[in-house]
Amino acid sequence: MTQLLIIDDEKAIRKTLSEILSFEGYKIDEAADGEEGLKKINDKEYDIILCDIKMPKLDGMEFLEKAKLLYPDTPIIMISGHGNIETAVEAVKKGAYDYISKPPDLNRMLITLRNATDKQHLVTQTKVLKRKVSKVHPMVGEGKAMQEIKDTIEKVSPTDARVLITGENGVGKELVARWIHEKSNRNTGPMVEVNCAAIPGELIESELFGHEKGSFTSAIRQRIGKFEQANSGTLFLDEIGDMSLSAQAKVLRALQEGKITRVGADKDIHVDVRVIAATNKNLLQEVENKNFRLDLYHRLGVIIIHVPSLNDRAEDIPKLVDHFLELIAGEYGQPKKEIEPAAIKALQEHTWTGNIRELRNVVERLIILSGKSITQKDVINFVLPKY
Repeated sequence: MTQLLIIDDEKAIRKTLSEILSFEGYKIDEAADGEEGLKKINDKEYDIILCDIKMPKLDGMEFLEKAKLLYPDTPIIMISGHGNIETAVEAVKKGAYDYISKPPDLNRMLITLRNATDKQHLVTQTKVLKRKVSKVHPMVGEGKAMQEIKDTIEKVSPTDARVLITGENGVGKELVARWIHEKSNRNTGPMVEVNCAAIPGELIESELFGHEKGSFTSAIRQRIGKFEQANSGTLFLDEIGDMSLSAQAKVLRALQEGKITRVGADKDIHVDVRVIAATNKNLLQEVENKNFRLDLYHRLGVIIIHVPSLNDRAEDIPKLVDHFLELIAGEYGQPKKEIEPAAIKALQEHTWTGNIRELRNVVERLIILSGKSITQKDVINFVLPKY
């Protein structure tokens, strides 16, 4: 149901509009002047606002200016019995969706409200689509560890230095890699991702370097590998600690010489690729266990960025929760839910085994299962483990 706020100092007009528009299916709140209207929009999100111009305390034009600064996407329709063409033009210039003279023509008002509702829905859908196609999500957090990571990204991105990103599963290693690419001089080129843990050992070389037709039983056509696909851009090797030793040797050659050879071919292909790698393993321990090449480790780790677990950056949880509340509300096309400080504190005290990925899922769960706002009781019921 569309939430509509009527702001007018004349009680009789508020009552009349409220009765008519409630019958038309709008959910109505009222305010007697601009000051009360500002308090209302700060406490609650509205789809449309109907606002008189001549009012005591804070008039309609002043309200319009302040409201547009706070909520630029909310349609505000100005109504007045003292207006003229100049007033209407001024209102529209300041951001009003439309201007209606008193006494309002009911049919015109209903059409204007319907159009404003459609516009608001389109704005919401556009925001959702922009988030879905956005190349890089923001890096949320102002704690010391996150600030150091952001500073390192700013310094290393303009260079072609290889970067090794370490950290547990779900901490956001891929996001760090994407930001490095986005801020680099290669950002107009492709960023190609390879999950080394998801590709069987016997296929990883073909995936990375490509193969020629007939080079093995299932090679029915030529394949271009990820190194070639990432030419002039960035190749992100995720979970590189799971790569086979034979593939490691070929990656080392590609890094040393800037050229690769497709499986089943004898011709070298020169590639211009920046490599960023990530792992949740201790690669030096893997070197000791003879599962990873020490020379490749040193080639990859020109710059090492460690992304801490969520348990080590609990101070960032309030901002992360707020970010996910807004993001998920936009995806669902509904108003952002509020969360009580006690609920935030309970989330900060929780042990996060899945890190940022788990936190996002938890916030989505709380949005779905909680009431009007998210409480500490909701966290206890829907998040904390039950023994």
